Amino acid sequence: MENISGNLYLIPTRLGDNAPLEVLPISVKKVIETVNDYIVENEKTARRFIKKISSGKSQASLNIHILNKYTELNELPSFLEVCKRGKPVGLLSEAGCPGIADPGAEIVKIAHQNNIRVIPLVGPSSILLALMSSGMNGQNFAFNGYLPIDKGERKAKLKQLERLSAEQKQTQLFIETPYRNNKMLEDICSILQNQTRVCIACDITLPTEYIKTKTVEEWKRTTVDLHKRPAIFIIQKD
Repeated sequence: MENISGNLYLIPTRLGDNAPLEVLPISVKKVIETVNDYIVENEKTARRFIKKISSGKSQASLNIHILNKYTELNELPSFLEVCKRGKPVGLLSEAGCPGIADPGAEIVKIAHQNNIRVIPLVGPSSILLALMSSGMNGQNFAFNGYLPIDKGERKAKLKQLERLSAEQKQTQLFIETPYRNNKMLEDICSILQNQTRVCIACDITLPTEYIKTKTVEEWKRTTVDLHKRPAIFIIQKD
């Protein structure tokens, strides 16, 4: 294995509760076995993941910094101080890849500003896996995060994304809080045009994985329960 001194490793995690090495390469295990300093969203789930992928690793040896919506920006540079002393740090996502629909991008920015080498590790991204399996344009696409909760604003946003898709030949991806997924599908079916294609990709990489692309008209005749199932929604208006 290469010299890992002082590097920032971007460590992907599973998208669900399957065995880590079913979806992660051995390089992730090798890095976790060596790195003791981590930046994570949730300490409890991070420790559980580390133990799952490297059962012999001492939990007492781990130094963990929390990065979530409550973390002050002025705290972040201190999380990388050990890199300057030659020790590696792992930026660990809560699900999928760090920095993609994930707060880790700010840490990566600071690493570049301080000439710390950034090394991304291969792992599952629900956004890319959904796009790959959608049959939609993978040459020009946009991820839009969460859509507005307000009914009027959401309707306007969906119509805007449909229009952008048609005008720019650009696939539009977005997500919803899992317990509101069914309502999102209802809104899609009531707001978008019948021939607009919609892909729903949920529980990606899990045994319950469900990935279907249909027109809005076809979705209106389809019964599917998306409640509390992590999902990506993709639309394309040809």
